[in-house]
Amino acid sequence: MSEKKDGGASFEKSMERLETIVADMENGALSLDAMIKQFEEGQSLIRFCSGKLDEVERKIERLLTGKGPVETEPFPSDEPETDVPKQKKNKPDAPKPDYSGQLFGE
Repeated sequence: MSEKKDGGASFEKSMERLETIVADMENGALSLDAMIKQFEEGQSLIRFCSGKLDEVERKIERLLTGKGPVETEPFPSDEPETDVPKQKKNKPDAPKPDYSGQLFGE
């Protein structure tokens, strides 16, 4: 994947950083303050990675359910904001996975 323009973080680099944070926290050598900072950073990285995975899932779903030739369309975050609300599919939203327990290996 390419680097993000707004901070230079990619999914892969974020996952690598998460793995480092988990290893540091499991090591047990961090002070409480350092562990809290690592935990906060980890939570932010989890949200970022989860969002990226959601985007990819939506794109794959569009590609698989499309009829006729494959057409691309921008993600909502790539489109300019408008006052016209988008129509939702009649399919209920699946619950978002909670990866927070993985941070501590629970």
